[in-house]
Amino acid sequence: MARGKLRIYLGAAPGVGKTYAMLAEAHRRAERGTDCVVAFVEHHGRPRTELLLHGLETVPRGRLGHRGGSFEEMDVDAVLRRAPAVALVDELAHTNVPGSRNTKRWQDVEELLAAGIDVVSTVNIQHLESLGDVVESITGVRQRETLPDEVVRRADQIELVDMSPQALRRRMAHGNVYQPDKVDAALSNYFRPGNLTALRELALLWVADRVDEHLNAYRSEHRVSRIWGSRERIVVGLTGGPEGRTLIRRAARLAEKGAGGEVLAVYIARSDGLTAASPKELALQRTLAEDLGGTFHHVVGDDIPAALLAFARGVNATQIVLGSSRRKAWQYVFGPGVGATVARESGPDLDVHIVTHEEVAKGRGLPVARGSRLGRGRIVAGWAAALAGPAVLAVLLNTVDLGLANDMLLFLAVTVAAALLGGLLPALASAALGSLLLNFFYTPPLHRLTVSDPRNIVAIAIFFGVGMAVASVVDLAARRTHQAARLRAESEILSFLAGNVLRGETSLDALLERVRETFAMESAALLERAGDLEPWTCAGRAGLGPPLERPEDADVDMPVGDHMALALTGRVLPAEDRRVLAAFAAQAAVVLDRSRLKAEADRAGALAEGNRIRTALLAAVSHDLRTPLAGIKAAVSSLRSDDVAWSEEDRAELLEGIEEGADRLDHLVGNLLDMSRLQTGTVTPLIREIDVDEVVPMALVGVPEDSVLLDVPETLPMVAVDPGLLERSVANLVENAVKYGPPGRRVTVSASALVDRVEVRVVDRGPGVPDDAKDRIFEPFQRYGDAPRGAGVGLGLAVARGFAEAMDGTLTAEDTPGGGLTMVLSLRAARPRPERPGTARGTEEQERQPQ
Repeated sequence: MARGKLRIYLGAAPGVGKTYAMLAEAHRRAERGTDCVVAFVEHHGRPRTELLLHGLETVPRGRLGHRGGSFEEMDVDAVLRRAPAVALVDELAHTNVPGSRNTKRWQDVEELLAAGIDVVSTVNIQHLESLGDVVESITGVRQRETLPDEVVRRADQIELVDMSPQALRRRMAHGNVYQPDKVDAALSNYFRPGNLTALRELALLWVADRVDEHLNAYRSEHRVSRIWGSRERIVVGLTGGPEGRTLIRRAARLAEKGAGGEVLAVYIARSDGLTAASPKELALQRTLAEDLGGTFHHVVGDDIPAALLAFARGVNATQIVLGSSRRKAWQYVFGPGVGATVARESGPDLDVHIVTHEEVAKGRGLPVARGSRLGRGRIVAGWAAALAGPAVLAVLLNTVDLGLANDMLLFLAVTVAAALLGGLLPALASAALGSLLLNFFYTPPLHRLTVSDPRNIVAIAIFFGVGMAVASVVDLAARRTHQAARLRAESEILSFLAGNVLRGETSLDALLERVRETFAMESAALLERAGDLEPWTCAGRAGLGPPLERPEDADVDMPVGDHMALALTGRVLPAEDRRVLAAFAAQAAVVLDRSRLKAEADRAGALAEGNRIRTALLAAVSHDLRTPLAGIKAAVSSLRSDDVAWSEEDRAELLEGIEEGADRLDHLVGNLLDMSRLQTGTVTPLIREIDVDEVVPMALVGVPEDSVLLDVPETLPMVAVDPGLLERSVANLVENAVKYGPPGRRVTVSASALVDRVEVRVVDRGPGVPDDAKDRIFEPFQRYGDAPRGAGVGLGLAVARGFAEAMDGTLTAEDTPGGGLTMVLSLRAARPRPERPGTARGTEEQERQPQ
């Protein structure tokens, strides 16, 4: 049978019109021919809501008794028998009267949905469990009735019923929500304008978050990469400098201006080391972002503007906040900078904010590092110096005669400048061009490419060699700086992984999400298989990309052993990134193994607990088995002895001892077998209807006469139990009560009916049990106080509770008024109890009582 669909009308406060909207929807469906019934709707005396109930079929409510009163609740069985297409169930967070089928009304609704019945219900935002503390801080009232958020999130449809605070207060003032005698108190307390505005904002944001989940799922399913500005998401680009805190605060203020705004701070660790960020400063900025309700992300990218834009589009951001450049004015000759590049390439979907700060134009306080290439701006400048520098210098030297030595030094200076700017190749070009110009213009014979003096040949060769050496040193320094920058970024990541290994904190999903963010990928998945010919299965994944069936389908795959691989989709990673990816892959395998080992440890713990119970069992029964066996053996040996002529009285006493020992052994072995069945889950009760007064007297066989006072009326309803299990439970309870009761005080066994339950009470006048020990006495091998070994192995109460729960009953301990202990065995009645007259009134929710 297909599961029914749940539609919820969500409101910010009582009185906004949720029930009215639900009934109006029912009338619309009924007019279209849909079979709709009212399972439970409370109109609270509101005339318009009550009017909408006319014309809709109403399922009769069930009536329950509690504490001398009579209450109405939804009759789940009646609704299931009626089996409508749609059932209307008001107040989803309502707590049912004790004794009802389920504790909460949303659990009743789950039964209807499981039966294929569509349900339309209502709930207020303050009843969501996750918002309990927030609502209490706003209104000063702790919500007594809540339901898990997941119940509402699983709804197929959620419709927000909204009303402005002013309109709701007018409705209340007109008497459309509460009775006139409650209006003033409600308006002055719970329904103040500030409270209603805050609750309304909570409702709107909660619904917006759920809509956002559906939007992300849709974008992933349809592979939509273009930004949809459905809500404000602000990405803050951080460099690791002190201005980052200013940017985060500015972004937080921007987010506050739009409802549901979100701040994502991102630091991009460039592989060629654009900045050597301070780890301490980044830690402060991470804390600040999280304190302001945002998130912090660490991404590795070769091109900072491209990586920043890719991250922003990946999270569907609408704005980017960057700081004004800290570069000096002369440094702009090497390029426009990150801010200008991002603004130029952001497109029409992304707004870029350039925020001023105190560090503007003060220069970078941290060393600038370049990669294997020195950057496009420096390379262009280097080639310009290499090609234009010697030519310009030659023109200038033609106007003045400084001598060949000075000319060579000047050309060497131009070569060194080209090497410092552009590296090896521009320096080589400058050295070659400078050598030609020196030979042509300044080395005799002039204006010819020949050299007459051998010393000039040596000078030109030295000039060319010095130029090459300087260029090589500059290029080597650049490469070492690039390696240092990459190693710094890698060390941060490896330090993160090592810390997680030591602490065991990161889950597999969180680690895969970190992989995806670090390398700016669409998705990351850990695939595994049992053997070379077995299909691949996904052990965990993060991101919104399509699921992968094989590592070969991914853009990047990193093997982990023979039968595991880390697969990423989004782009192809450069070779130097695979070393860090390998560390992530190894860590993912470790995390997966750890989770599986933990599961194995839990199972081993359960086995160890079983062994502990068996060990305790052997230790506990060693004396209790030997004592009756020794007594029986001694009595039998005495009776069989021919040396003594036993009188009839002695013979009867010995036989009585044998019988008592056998009964004690039978009781002990029975409890052990029963506990074994409970531990292994093999207790299968044979439920049938029977009168309590037929079973309870049978349980008293074996207890001393005149030790029990029986009070079980014959007019009690029948109970649905297993007679054998019930008899054993009551017998154990009575035996325990007689054992610990004072001599001369009889144990009372009584029974009474309560709503749809029948309670059997075993009352003693013994020492009683403290409140903190009332649950422990039902654990196996527990003896109260200093009870001796002969008092039993401590299984009687554990077996009694286990049998009670197997029959859908409960067993609890209460204090006896005047001293002692009362065991309350609650059983399910076979048929409902006749209704008692009373006032039908359901439990009142918070929203029915103005605070």
